[in-house]
Amino acid sequence: MMVSMLETTRHPTNMNPTIEHYKSDAIEVLPGDLSLGIILMCEHASNHIPTQYDNLGLPSDQIERHIAYDIGAQAVIRKLSVSLGIPAILTRYSRLLIDPNRALDDPTLVMQLSDGAVIPGNAYISDQETAHRTKTYYTPYHDGLKQLVDRSLDQGKPPILISVHSFTDRWKKISRPWEIGILWDKDPRLPQIFLQALAQTRPAATIGDNEPYSGRLIKDSMYSHATSRGLAHALIELRQDLIREENGQEKWATILRDIIQNIQANPKQLKLLHSQQNFGSYICPDNPATR
Repeated sequence: MMVSMLETTRHPTNMNPTIEHYKSDAIEVLPGDLSLGIILMCEHASNHIPTQYDNLGLPSDQIERHIAYDIGAQAVIRKLSVSLGIPAILTRYSRLLIDPNRALDDPTLVMQLSDGAVIPGNAYISDQETAHRTKTYYTPYHDGLKQLVDRSLDQGKPPILISVHSFTDRWKKISRPWEIGILWDKDPRLPQIFLQALAQTRPAATIGDNEPYSGRLIKDSMYSHATSRGLAHALIELRQDLIREENGQEKWATILRDIIQNIQANPKQLKLLHSQQNFGSYICPDNPATR
């Protein structure tokens, strides 16, 4: 079980910073050293749909599209985790089943229509089936991430949270110019470091600041696990045509690795990032946890 694997009980004997590899039907945790104070996340890592769902009534070519997962993001996360020696948590199911980057009361939690594709298996989903998918897939991801964060906090080091996603190179027949986007809400600590580093090291690149999406999403993963707990964080969006193949995945993993390693070598930045600070949120200003 997940709890026994991560052993998050607050007890002096639970100070081992080593996270072991773990895999279940819902999630995979990549091994790493929590004492480094960074946790990687990938909410849309997989396009896997269990056989009993019969691809939710979709033809197989639709499951290969962006509607099912963030193409290339999982490979980038794996390369980062290995090269930096830091733990990561990934989903092992398609977001078409249920989207872990949405609040439970979000109407897009289980998509019935996505980028022009009707999802037959979701069209008339019952409350009972939604509850089953929540328990089987959604909750293990959030419980696992919370346990990683709790364990890092137990060791006296508020962790930095970094999530990797990907976006299509075109939207409604319009080309998207950004190679990479840094998404964030109100906490500028990590996003500004990434944006400045990318501007300095890749001056010819088109870098999105809350583009092509906004990081101000009500009760998404970053809000739930970082904003509400005062942890430094950033969501990184990479354009899919740049990371579809292995050479592009390696290139962008190296770019991100170098930025993170520079942060690790900067005591002033680390002191800023490894602290819990309540910056609040533009999207939920009335929530006491984020004021």
